[in-house]
Amino acid sequence: MRQGWRWFGPEAPVTLDEVRQTGATNIVSSLHQVPIGRAWTEAEVRERQSLIETTPAGRSQLTWSVVESIPIPDAVKRKGRQAKAEIEAWIASLEAVAACGIPIVCYNFMPVVDWTRTDLDYVTPTGATAMRFDHERFAAFELFVLERPGAAEEYSEEDRARAKAVYESMTEAEIAEITHIITSALPGSTTEPLTIPAFREKLVAYQGIDAKKLRQHLIEFLEAVVPVAEARGVKLTLHPDDPPRSLFGLPRIASTAEDYAALFDAVPAAANGMCYCTGSLGVRADNDLPAIARRFASRIYFAHLRATTREGDGRTFHESAHLEGDVNMVAVLKELVAEDRRRSATQSIVFRSDHGHRMLDDLQKNVTPGYPAIGRLRGLAELRGILHALDAPPT
Repeated sequence: MRQGWRWFGPEAPVTLDEVRQTGATNIVSSLHQVPIGRAWTEAEVRERQSLIETTPAGRSQLTWSVVESIPIPDAVKRKGRQAKAEIEAWIASLEAVAACGIPIVCYNFMPVVDWTRTDLDYVTPTGATAMRFDHERFAAFELFVLERPGAAEEYSEEDRARAKAVYESMTEAEIAEITHIITSALPGSTTEPLTIPAFREKLVAYQGIDAKKLRQHLIEFLEAVVPVAEARGVKLTLHPDDPPRSLFGLPRIASTAEDYAALFDAVPAAANGMCYCTGSLGVRADNDLPAIARRFASRIYFAHLRATTREGDGRTFHESAHLEGDVNMVAVLKELVAEDRRRSATQSIVFRSDHGHRMLDDLQKNVTPGYPAIGRLRGLAELRGILHALDAPPT
């Protein structure tokens, strides 16, 4: 298995030389500066690739192995194959990536919001901070800040009462903070967070789109792009929903094993793959992570390895240290190693530690939420230890 590291580009607080110091060899990056929906050019991709792969004298080699992500425009999620211009632009970006020999592309199909948290610096018992999704704080935002029509019907009377108490205890600064956190764009994106009116408009645009229709739109997208990926030797990997359940009344269709099975049945080509994220899938107690890895082993080209801890009834959770929480990382890695051993070195699974705790010196730095250097380094070291114990040292 190949050790990856997500790098947000030349303006990122973690430099490429610091990535080398972690022992990671495979870079996971994207052109975050390009507006969503605009086609990437080969020249732009090569410029980023050159920055990553041109190795200073005496330094270890880095390889750009995974594009995470080429964002899918909202129109594709709402219209499917009818969003022809947007799909063509996405294909053009894919072709630019393929021309540069980058073999894996990660993407997600979450409507309106990407991964969602309510707290970016939840203080853990060690004093390190983690990202957290607090169900009561989320309900307070949805019911009393966003004021989404129909939302109250989706919560129990007890939930509504708790949410109201939370909302009434929040200061204006706290309301502004949670609004910014929830409405912010993709990690690393230059897109501004949505305003509350704009957020409401986005939700209105999805009226009438249920899980069946959203899944059909994803299938239509895959029917258009997978043949291109297949012809050019690129593997597409769909990231799970995070958290893996409906938010804001919107459907989510990459939350369970059966969700992925439906997509692989509909578009069976080998290029249609999975980003196996233990943190996202692990939030649901009914997701058997080793079984999912075993079932879809041949479809896993890229893995996000992290752990989460469910709190109370499971609707609230926080990011754990990589070997703690509700994810049996040893069992997961046994399955991934078994699959990796069946492959050639050039097809080896790329994995990366994900959503590390903010700790030590990183507590004093301005870091991308979920992506501090030291917490991810700790996670990578722990994962590397498991792999050595399994007699499968990573490359």
